[in-house]
Amino acid sequence: MQSPPTHPLLNRDVLANPYPVYAQLRESAPVHYIEPPLGMYVICRHEDIGPILKSPAMFSSKGMELSRRTTSKLSPEVLALVTPENSLIASDPPIHTSLRNMVGRAFTPKRVAELEPRIREITVELIDDMLRKDELDLMEDLAAPLPVTVIAEMLGVEPERRREFKRWSDDAISSSNLSLADTDPSRLEVGVRALHEYMRQAIEERRRSPRGDLISALVEAGGKEDFVTSNDLVAFCRLLLIAGNETTTNLIGNGMVALLRNPAEWEKLVADPSLVPNAVEEILRYDSPVQGIFRETTQELQVGGQTLPEGSRVMTLFGSANRDPRKFQEPERFDVTREVQGHYSFGYGIHFCLGAPLARLEAKVAFEELLRRVRRFEFASSPVESLEWNNNLFLRGPKSLRLKARLR
Repeated sequence: MQSPPTHPLLNRDVLANPYPVYAQLRESAPVHYIEPPLGMYVICRHEDIGPILKSPAMFSSKGMELSRRTTSKLSPEVLALVTPENSLIASDPPIHTSLRNMVGRAFTPKRVAELEPRIREITVELIDDMLRKDELDLMEDLAAPLPVTVIAEMLGVEPERRREFKRWSDDAISSSNLSLADTDPSRLEVGVRALHEYMRQAIEERRRSPRGDLISALVEAGGKEDFVTSNDLVAFCRLLLIAGNETTTNLIGNGMVALLRNPAEWEKLVADPSLVPNAVEEILRYDSPVQGIFRETTQELQVGGQTLPEGSRVMTLFGSANRDPRKFQEPERFDVTREVQGHYSFGYGIHFCLGAPLARLEAKVAFEELLRRVRRFEFASSPVESLEWNNNLFLRGPKSLRLKARLR
């Protein structure tokens, strides 16, 4: 197990607001190296990131698995248990193409679109309960339970297990040294093992008795691919849980923070709720829930005028690219009417996020229902005291968001 990495980007105060540091790096060191144990090049400019993401032959997605192995807080035994032979996010063509097609057969746009009435029903129930409180926590009351409830229902998880699922998801995220969360690794391993075992048993049950859920659909699709193992299927389900959970949670939380800090933009949405889908895109650009992903060079390459040796680990810093003034005019300004095109918050190329339609739908419904019920939100205390950010370079969002609501 590696010791915690030290670098300005992993300073807790910087993680609370990394964008000034990103701006400095874009100008002074757009391609820079972080020393071991991370041992990776960070790419900051929009123009450099696009070619990396669309060139899997030169920038291998195996860098995702390399990053996990290098920075994990898990013991080698547990890490081996949860590492699949074939990973959707850590594979290249032709394996990735087959995996993507397999998962795509189960996780279809039609299946997602059909979820909107149920997503709205869940959202309304959560908001009803939340608004009964004099002081609410948007993260605890809405942003966290909404996506975990939706993805758990899709997977076919029993309602009484959803709180465990959220805890297991948090443990899996905290098991990387890219997270500065002060958590006992042995405790994290309990959650990681529990999630793996639950998914393994669920897959075996669906083999014997298929249902109409997403796990059953994945088992059926996986049966058509000879190279897909049971451990691969477990990994797919675990990925859907974690990605479908954390991305939307942080998207809603980051969006509310941006709207609280820019009240004129909230008023625009109050006046015209049809702007919400565009506002979601601006939130994604302005404060990306996923700050970057990892690649590995397959040969010596030039990026941004710098030579990267073969086998170099690379992090494409979405959070920086999405505020690059070479791509976006006045990028530090949050504007829900902005014509947002070209942000990298869901990636780009063959690895574009499979769950993007679901995250967008959940965020859209959440903000539509909040606007319908709430005239405005206010911080429960001073913003500094009300805001506590997750200590993670990879995933960005408020840990809690204590507010008071002024109802319509």
